[in-house]
Amino acid sequence: MSVVTCEIHGAVAHVVIDNPPVNALSQQVRAGLAAACSDIARQKDVRAVVLSCAGRSFVAGADIRELGQTPQEPFLPDVLALIENAAVPWVAAVHGTALGGGLELAMACHGRVASTSAKLGLPEVSLGIIPGSGGTVRLPRLVSMDDAVQLVTTGKPVAAQAAKTMGLVDRLCAEDVVKEAESLAHELAGKGVPQPTRARPLVAGPPVDWMAWEAELRKRSRGAVAPLEALGALRDAQSLGVVEALSAERERFLRLAASEEAAALRHIFFAERGAGQGLKTAQAEPADLSRVGVIGGGTMGAGIATALLLAGSQVHLVERDASAAETAGARVADTIAGSLKRGVISQDKADAALAALGTGQDYAALAGCPLVIEAVFEDLDVKREVFNKLDAVMPDDAVLATNTSYLDVNRLAETTRDPSRILGLHFFSPAHVMKLLEVVRGDATGARALATGAALAKRLRKVPVVAGVCDGFIGNRIMAAYRRDCEFMLEEGALPQQIDAAMEGFGFAMGLYKVQDMSGLDIAWAQRKARAATRPADERYARIADNLCEAGRLGRKGKGWYDYASGTAVPDPEVEKIIFAESARAGRTRRDFTPEEIMQRILSVMQAEGQAILNEGIAESAADIDVVMVLGYGFPRHKGGPMFMARA
Repeated sequence: MSVVTCEIHGAVAHVVIDNPPVNALSQQVRAGLAAACSDIARQKDVRAVVLSCAGRSFVAGADIRELGQTPQEPFLPDVLALIENAAVPWVAAVHGTALGGGLELAMACHGRVASTSAKLGLPEVSLGIIPGSGGTVRLPRLVSMDDAVQLVTTGKPVAAQAAKTMGLVDRLCAEDVVKEAESLAHELAGKGVPQPTRARPLVAGPPVDWMAWEAELRKRSRGAVAPLEALGALRDAQSLGVVEALSAERERFLRLAASEEAAALRHIFFAERGAGQGLKTAQAEPADLSRVGVIGGGTMGAGIATALLLAGSQVHLVERDASAAETAGARVADTIAGSLKRGVISQDKADAALAALGTGQDYAALAGCPLVIEAVFEDLDVKREVFNKLDAVMPDDAVLATNTSYLDVNRLAETTRDPSRILGLHFFSPAHVMKLLEVVRGDATGARALATGAALAKRLRKVPVVAGVCDGFIGNRIMAAYRRDCEFMLEEGALPQQIDAAMEGFGFAMGLYKVQDMSGLDIAWAQRKARAATRPADERYARIADNLCEAGRLGRKGKGWYDYASGTAVPDPEVEKIIFAESARAGRTRRDFTPEEIMQRILSVMQAEGQAILNEGIAESAADIDVVMVLGYGFPRHKGGPMFMARA
């Protein structure tokens, strides 16, 4: 079956792309479009062409599997030139999404009609490349250069109404977009031979401050090259002739497509989509997620409840007493109000979410919830008590989950009659925002519990990664390992601000010690004290963080690794005194560290711990480890993850 068909209805040819699931511009599609152009050129009675797509979307981009490989003819720029230079007008009928090469295809047409629910964008920078088929040259001939810079350098799509306002599409249609495109095609046909998009003048608008944009992108991209290259291509579109600008754009695209950055971003793109293989093999019916119980209304519990409410679930949130339950409900309401204020959700959605929330203190009220997620304080005895209570009131087919960062899911499962219905769900804070979900498979976790974890991740639009039981699972175990080694570096001569600067220079949004101050030092301190009795006597242990906590430095609310009296993180001489004293006590000779040495130490520890996690069967794949570190721990996406870097 052909992926591109062409049917003639009177004076209008209808070209339809049917290449599921997202109509990617594969070599077959490009060849089909080129053939359609040739066929239509031979039809004397055809006066216009409507280009549309089958399925749920217009073209959602190039075939990513082809990137980084030798390009195959026909090349997309050549196909778009055939369309743009056609003797009759082509009109794109856009529904769903028109992204990347899909939007470049639509821009090469002489008119564009979009459904009111469509989204359009050029997200190439998220894959380490730029538009390579004339996108940066045609776009500023349809929208202002300022809008073009926003679209191309951020990669964020825009809704149909915004696209219409800026000039990216000509018409919007709430119903039959193909019929409306045919109407526009007849109108354009009456105006004679169409003008190619690239022959139009640049859209008038305020002058772009290229230097300011470059400075902003350098700060925002944290070492990624593609956004700056995209800006350069748009500047070429303004300063060069059309032919020269198209050539320069293509050269940038091909160079970037072969880069390590693009390879890393392709790796993490496919790793995210392939994550959670163990969940996909769970042959069982998941629990009904229309009503879910949450125990604990602190920061994490309230975030989990919010995520569920915004996904359309009814939530019953249980706290230890009526006062705590009221406070928890208010915390959820505040979180929803914050999402409304930021424009993430509508007023109707906020109202529906709040209406679906119930709070209380009675565990028996959870009996009608097929899934209950415990999110109380990170203490094994406290959580075991919760599971004891749940086991007494919940029906046998209910799935019981624990939100834990470190604790042994098997020890929790021991408290229940049927440990097969117990699993871990490690959410990341803020739970209603962060995309990662570690699904922890206990020794006895059954297929139904795993299927429920998979269904929950899908409902919440999170990326699930399966982890086995160990201290810290995947991400926290790796973070604990490199945090420990960073404290060794503090003993040996580094300072917190130097380690943070090295990490931020590498591409992390925030260094380790700023992150610790933000989350608070007390929880990790309590965990270290709890493990002290079982720590081998000959194991190296740095006491610097303990000494900080003992001095009352517990994080950003007051003082931690930094002083926050000014509102920002300022290195504190008192911290240096504590570090120097501990170096002397441990008998370490201090030395200077370069940023490269610091990052090499951190990466080596990450990779060694990741390999140990793989060897022990805690993670299902090296790619899963990269997904965890990128989505959960701020590892720079354009580096691909520590395990990807180890293979490179």
